[in-house]
Amino acid sequence: MAILMFLLKIKIKTSAVVYMLNLLIADVLFVAMLPFNIVYRFSGNNWQIGEGMCRIVTAAFYCNMYCSILLMTSISVARYMAVVFPIRSRSWRTKKRAWLVCVFIWLIAIASTVPLLFNTQTNNIVSLNITTCHDVLKLKNQQNFYMYYFTAFSTVFFFIPLFITIFCYIGIIRTLSKSTEEIERHSKKTRAILLTIIVLTVFIICFGPTNIIFLMHYLHFLNGYSDSLYFAYILCACISSISSCLHPLIYYYVSSKCRKYVYSLLCF
Repeated sequence: MAILMFLLKIKIKTSAVVYMLNLLIADVLFVAMLPFNIVYRFSGNNWQIGEGMCRIVTAAFYCNMYCSILLMTSISVARYMAVVFPIRSRSWRTKKRAWLVCVFIWLIAIASTVPLLFNTQTNNIVSLNITTCHDVLKLKNQQNFYMYYFTAFSTVFFFIPLFITIFCYIGIIRTLSKSTEEIERHSKKTRAILLTIIVLTVFIICFGPTNIIFLMHYLHFLNGYSDSLYFAYILCACISSISSCLHPLIYYYVSSKCRKYVYSLLCF
């Protein structure tokens, strides 16, 4: 519904729609890989379709998560510039620049997951007669490459974007609270607050525990082997997929045209 709405009804006319369309593409990437994960989990964590597909599915998972985070951060920055510096930022808030930002984000997200494509992700557990995919990796790799890789990954692609997003939405709410146009101020302020709640909910609930546990899980390898966070590690990786269910709410509150078409579809 979102694809048809953006391409046929709303059209790609503004930078906001460009960011949302790319966020939608990231969700489609995740949904395309989801059946492989479903089969894997219901098979008792037994990966049966080869090392190559395991690498692709693993890389796609992380690419989707961090691409989504960066795109939501871009939406936050774009709205901050539009509300706080509406005149000075007009030349920067163009559709062309938005596409350049999105292409850059995709290149960064894909490039950062390339190491996962070139490292073995499956592991044959003889005692259980199963082959795991990314769940159980060689201890030497976890203590060396993956410890530094995921520590840097979480810091650059989660904690820094989270700080930027919080800063932007605080600035938006402060600016709107000072507006003298009562009706318009109330409408924009309400939307800004709702969007702030949604975006921060996605960051904190979906991506927060995942990245914090990832960080703690791999930092434990500094002092040797530890599997105390393994269950939480796997659980949080699953929880992060909830973000794809919450993204439609971001589309709804960012675009007034999106709200109009949703209302029409629901016969309001």
